[in-house]
Amino acid sequence: QVQLVESGGGLVQAGGSLRLSCAASGIIFSRNAMGWYRQAPGKQREQVAAITTGGNTNYADSVKGRFTISRDNTKNTVYLQMNSLKPEDTAVYYCAAAPWDGGYKYWGQGTQVTVSS
Repeated sequence: QVQLVESGGGLVQAGGSLRLSCAASGIIFSRNAMGWYRQAPGKQREQVAAITTGGNTNYADSVKGRFTISRDNTKNTVYLQMNSLKPEDTAVYYCAAAPWDGGYKYWGQGTQVTVSS
């Protein structure tokens, strides 16, 4: 059974930082691209950052220079370091796994990030 479990969300003031973690089980982690998505109330889900099996990364324009995605294949975990947080970063953040860098097939339950102004 595949499980993706996010942690690290919470309430933070604008300008602050949070580090999200997503622990994966039931998959061969190193063979999956991993992504972070977010969904704010009333908005569509959007991809925030992604990292391929080879370690290549890409970011949404809105978070470039502030967020960093990384992975530790020895711990089956992907991270999202979020700095200089803004109120507009408030959302539920989800991690997702894409086998063999294909489509995102597996999803976590999400973790709430709230940034106060």
